[in-house]
Amino acid sequence: MLTHVRAQLGKALFHRVAGPDGPATRVRIHHTPGPRWFGPDRPIRTVHGDASMFIGGLSALLLQSLHPLAMAAVAAHSGYRGDPWGRLQRTSTFLAVTTYGTAADAQQAVDHVRRIHQRVRGTTPEGIAYHAADPHLLGWVHAAETDSFLRAHERFGARPLDAAGYDAYVADTARVAEALGVTDPPRDRRELTEVLDAYRPELRVTAQARAAARFLLLQPPLPLPARPFYAGLAANAVALLPPWARGVLWLPRLPVVEDIAVRPAGQALTRTIRWAMTPPPQPRPS
Repeated sequence: MLTHVRAQLGKALFHRVAGPDGPATRVRIHHTPGPRWFGPDRPIRTVHGDASMFIGGLSALLLQSLHPLAMAAVAAHSGYRGDPWGRLQRTSTFLAVTTYGTAADAQQAVDHVRRIHQRVRGTTPEGIAYHAADPHLLGWVHAAETDSFLRAHERFGARPLDAAGYDAYVADTARVAEALGVTDPPRDRRELTEVLDAYRPELRVTAQARAAARFLLLQPPLPLPARPFYAGLAANAVALLPPWARGVLWLPRLPVVEDIAVRPAGQALTRTIRWAMTPPPQPRPS
């Protein structure tokens, strides 16, 4: 009975994240022979393969929304409201291909994203022009994502890395960032913090950012039975944000509640996701 529950839950989660073509895509990514950008011992594989990404991904979206130009581009071109699961599946596939796939497939995925970025242009409601291929804007999206994934793994990962390991993770992500067009991405945690601090004068909460936060935190496209579990992930995504980002988003910290209820819920949820999505060990032949 427990094995059946584990299999069904894992299948449902994988379908949500990877889409209907997920099983075939997973086989292609992991079993196609050829050189990879990252070997099996690289920290990027450890971080991106962990259930903590469920919380880190949500936190990254909230953090990224604080740049008005990035948020305007997402609001106008990403279709996150009309097709949120499709956007999640495309993002997760890109991360999987660049992290685990062959070098040829990783480059092809990057080239595809760069072609899309070249077409994404527009203006904010205030009339400021943006272009998704702008290296400066790409640098913000990369730094916010890397910091969020790192924080989530440090707090909820099955096997947290040491300081050198997280520095190496930042260096690994720089390989992908440069391929996408980011100029001089950070290569260790100190540089990552410096980059985030440098962007802070440009950040503010806009009406579009507030709408995105409401959608992510309060209006997820999920059936009612799944919403309490999602709420636990969302609460931890908020708690994971840097204090200054929470202040900009008007998401106050509740230390006692977060320490007693929110973080333990995040630990339990990530353990459950990890248990469900990790195939049980196969019995050895007698």
